Amino acid sequence: GDDRLQRPADLVKRTFKASAPNRLWVADLTYVKTFTGWVYVAFIIDVYSRMIVDWQASRSLRTDLALDALEMAIFNRRRVGADLSHLIHHSDRGVQYLAVRYSQRLADNAIVASVGSKGDSYVNAMVESFNGLYKSELIYRRTWRGLDDVEYATLTHISSTTGVSTARSNQDPDSPPRQRSKPPHYAQAVPATPAGTQ
Repeated sequence: GDDRLQRPADLVKRTFKASAPNRLWVADLTYVKTFTGWVYVAFIIDVYSRMIVDWQASRSLRTDLALDALEMAIFNRRRVGADLSHLIHHSDRGVQYLAVRYSQRLADNAIVASVGSKGDSYVNAMVESFNGLYKSELIYRRTWRGLDDVEYATLTHISSTTGVSTARSNQDPDSPPRQRSKPPHYAQAVPATPAGTQ
């Protein structure tokens, strides 16, 4: 990429803390090898609650994958009356997150973009940690036929861990990963429907 292009600033600077829900979301995607080729899974996580706000899976690594997860996250949070007016969306420098369409969708919803600094391996550590847990708890435990079984297993896995399999305690970023039930401010959230089942 051309570093002369204007990119959003790193507003997070490795400080993965938020004072309330919908103040800081982190986004990233990961890869799953299947018999029919690669499947890509994008996640958006609320830093305060460690809840998976939304996720999407696809056979394509195009911007639409990340954009679909973002649009569903916004829709699902607004549907339950969430205030997104103070939201920062943080990602790494992946082309999907720097795409014009993605940036425009953030701007259209008054969501402030934050992109990690170049050459910093901890730029998106919280969601990278989640991706590692997702793979060790689910993906590496079996072989996968294709998109459909990765989607179904991901949905089941996320539902069985009540939407949270990430992360770490909000108070102590050095605490070990643990599962938590949904906090009361997410009690009305409905799990995302996998693509192609609507």
